[in-house]
Amino acid sequence: MGYAEKQRAGHYRGRYWSSTGVLDTVKDANGRAVRFKSKREAAKAANDMEALLRQQVVQESPVPVLPLRQTAAEVLPQTAPEVPKLTFGEYVNQWYSEQDLAPSTMQNYRRHIEEHLLPEFGDKTFDEISRQNVEAWARKERSLYAASSVKTWRGTLHLILADATDEKLIGSNPAARRRGRGRRAGRSRDRAPEKVTTDALGILLIGERASILSGRDDEFVGTVTKGYTGVRWGELVGLEKEYWRPDSVRVEWQLYELDTGELDRCPPKDDSYRTVDNPRFLSSLVNDHIIRTDPKPCECHGRTYIFRGYGAPNGASRRCGVKLADVARRADVSTGTVSNVLNRPGAVKEETRLRVEAAIAELGYVRAGVPADHAAHWRRSGFATWLFQPAVTGWYPKKAPQEAHPVPLLAEPWPGVPARGRNASDRAEACWVPIAKGLTPHGLRHTNKKIMRLLRTPPKLMDERLGHLDGSVQARYDHIDPSMRRELMEGLTEIWEAALEMRRAMCPTSPVRALDVLLRGHR
Repeated sequence: MGYAEKQRAGHYRGRYWSSTGVLDTVKDANGRAVRFKSKREAAKAANDMEALLRQQVVQESPVPVLPLRQTAAEVLPQTAPEVPKLTFGEYVNQWYSEQDLAPSTMQNYRRHIEEHLLPEFGDKTFDEISRQNVEAWARKERSLYAASSVKTWRGTLHLILADATDEKLIGSNPAARRRGRGRRAGRSRDRAPEKVTTDALGILLIGERASILSGRDDEFVGTVTKGYTGVRWGELVGLEKEYWRPDSVRVEWQLYELDTGELDRCPPKDDSYRTVDNPRFLSSLVNDHIIRTDPKPCECHGRTYIFRGYGAPNGASRRCGVKLADVARRADVSTGTVSNVLNRPGAVKEETRLRVEAAIAELGYVRAGVPADHAAHWRRSGFATWLFQPAVTGWYPKKAPQEAHPVPLLAEPWPGVPARGRNASDRAEACWVPIAKGLTPHGLRHTNKKIMRLLRTPPKLMDERLGHLDGSVQARYDHIDPSMRRELMEGLTEIWEAALEMRRAMCPTSPVRALDVLLRGHR
């Protein structure tokens, strides 16, 4: 008898037993599972499929006529027909195609399946996957990757095998783990390191350094905003101008970066829509930034975002036409010489310049754009690798063929400006000392929680600002009073003023325009 099975997205699918004894799904002409809006429709379609299969069996195999003194056991086959065994790889491909989840979740599932589950279990049938196999695979993965990552991949495996168990393809879930099994003292081995945080002065100095590296104010304003509001990275990148209010910011959307490079505009994590109160100094800082930059709608989403990306828009490799390297090959010079002809023609010999200009005219080379153009949005890897981490640690990361090295600085103006161009390390006069080694952009969110703790902020208000949900009875009976919000805003302002005063004691000016205005006007 067929039945209806409810899916996570809210629809139903019809399930029925096929003639081979395998539980099957009602599919359309293209072989895709049909999604029914109601449970009744799905069950009816499953029963109709079973009836159709029984009718086909009757037509193809008529009932045999028993001769005299011959029993039914002698006529009918003694063994059931062999059922084809389904492999994990075959099942997981169908399972993945039937999921209807957020693009970020689908992306994570696909990565877990393709990179970690299929190489180990793809060719195995379900009766070949045992608890011992799963444990051996988990131990091997833990020797290569972080324990927290292995735990996530095992969770995906558990979910897939749980669905296979519900479909009667497997007797029990071999990826399930009994609670409390094994030595309890061994749990500390998988404990992640404590998250690195900083303080109010650290937020200010990191934002200043990041802006010095980028040569603009966006990174300073963005770092301070993240440090004093506690918004997530995707919420900061996806902060639209219309949701910035005079005394608060409304979190309605985020931009989630997919593996394809596309930024998906989606609701905040766990649907944590919220309004975050802003101290007056932060509202003034961001409002001045909006007036100064005058943001325009981006081409990818058609919406106006407060912060722009850093660097030229990516996509030069996908752009058609003649490139700089083609001109260099035609003129028999280096790409640096072609760049000098385009930007500093006086620094190139006339004979070489004429040869390069002739190659440009012959090939029809067109410059790719103005260097001042910036990408529409920050990218997590680019921001963290080339701006945030060098600002936090004072070191550039390793990038072949160059090893990791300190950020080369010219001593004036304080706190130093990066030395650019050839032999920058030889011309450097100073380097930055680390502020909080190991700090990540997400660590500023932890820093915001720590600052609120120092200000004795009620837990209910902290959860509201960070977008967390506390389902305890105590939280249900806890409520926020306007006076609590005022006290928190006053406390954040005092901490900001103290950090600004400490920074002014180091040097009364700054190469970052937005900070320089604050230092000169601060008493």
